[in-house]
Amino acid sequence: MHLVGEYLGRHQRADLAERVRLGQVAARDTRRAERKKRLTAVFSSRWAGAMTRASEDQYQLSMRCLYEERAGLRRAIRTIAGRLAVPCGMRSKDRVRGYTDQNERVQKQRRMHVLKARLAIVEHKIAAGRPSIVAGGRRLARRRHNLADARITEAQWREQWHAERLFLTADGESGAPHGNYTITVAPEDGMVTLVLPEPLRHLANAPRGRYRLSCPVRFSHRREEWLDRITAHRAVRYDITCDPVRGRWYLDASWTADTIPPPTEPITVPLDLAGPTSTRDGRLRAAISDLITVAREHDCAAIAIENLGFTDARQVGREALGRGRRGKTFRRTVAGIPTARFRERLRGMAYHAGLVVVAVDPAYTSRWGAQHWTTPLQEQVRKTTVTRHHGAAVAIGRRALGFGIRRRPGVTVRHRRMAARRATGQAVSLPRACGTASPLRTAGTPTRGGKTRPCRGDRLALFPGPQDRSEGHRTTRPDHGELASSG
Repeated sequence: MHLVGEYLGRHQRADLAERVRLGQVAARDTRRAERKKRLTAVFSSRWAGAMTRASEDQYQLSMRCLYEERAGLRRAIRTIAGRLAVPCGMRSKDRVRGYTDQNERVQKQRRMHVLKARLAIVEHKIAAGRPSIVAGGRRLARRRHNLADARITEAQWREQWHAERLFLTADGESGAPHGNYTITVAPEDGMVTLVLPEPLRHLANAPRGRYRLSCPVRFSHRREEWLDRITAHRAVRYDITCDPVRGRWYLDASWTADTIPPPTEPITVPLDLAGPTSTRDGRLRAAISDLITVAREHDCAAIAIENLGFTDARQVGREALGRGRRGKTFRRTVAGIPTARFRERLRGMAYHAGLVVVAVDPAYTSRWGAQHWTTPLQEQVRKTTVTRHHGAAVAIGRRALGFGIRRRPGVTVRHRRMAARRATGQAVSLPRACGTASPLRTAGTPTRGGKTRPCRGDRLALFPGPQDRSEGHRTTRPDHGELASSG
């Protein structure tokens, strides 16, 4: 397994480097077909397709992190500049307060120079379209220089480094034997076989250049769903990872979950955070228990939450509010919100209940939820007064499922007869003679989804489950450090 993973990982990193050299180009100019053809000459086309797709996903993820870091730096610089424009101890007409004394003002001026230098580096990387990507993880790479603090030896670090750089991922394929031809798991005995690259075919111990592992595997979580898919030869993706600390190999299966219509009546779980810490913690556990009960009653497979970390508040909060009464009130309010505790409690309790927790980007969920979903929800239900919180919950759920939050004008209306309108910007199926070309795609028509289109990875699973991950490889998460090209 190490030989195959290192061989595939070396070629995948080379393909990623070539993709970075191309820069920020359109999807048709990424030369994916050319790169895949060149990789296919070395090993099978299925391995090549997974590598090129993983390279594109990693590149797009790194570029999104650059954009987020640039936005955060600009907000911090704008906030500091606004406070520097006000004399010390004074307040402007817009209620912007200057810094307390000259010493703090000088320190903030130095900080603004540092932020401007970081912003210049980030903008240069965005303009060039070449983000900094560390295959294996920037955090693990920096740990090499602090082995004593990490309490590991150089040999242990090198084992972790090689394990993180392995590439053993095979995308599913509908119609293939058991849903995946490259990595196949037999439903009868759980034996795993994988297709070896051409230079390693001499190590094959099974027909058609395949290698059969010596030990079987067994899925306990959602095994029935997995058996239903592989017996019907539906696409299943497999990821093989190595944990050198425990000395174990892990096989992770993922597929597209069938969509189930949501319940019509919105449900609200009340939560009162008043009182001492022990009382709040007990109420939090009770609310999570009620939430899990509702999820079980409606046969839900996952719980979607916002990945709230108050990043924007931390970036500009200390610059805008300072050490006065307003700043202390703000920090006390943020500290009183049990975001991390709620996330950890929910993750642990949902795990024991067999549910997956998906954390999504919290951007614009409340605003767009109230704008686009409050009125449609109120039209469907009469007994419950729909608030902006219900609209935000719909926005969070749609983002967790990979759907858009905003609704186009006129789609979809509640009463079809009284408001018979069609979606705007969609193409019309026109009859044409046999053998002629189809009409041109009009502006606003969504393009056909294909393997060459990058996906929006704005979801973060707090622990693995049967979510669809065949659209994106387990890419290296860019570091949020100082000169790193991530946000």
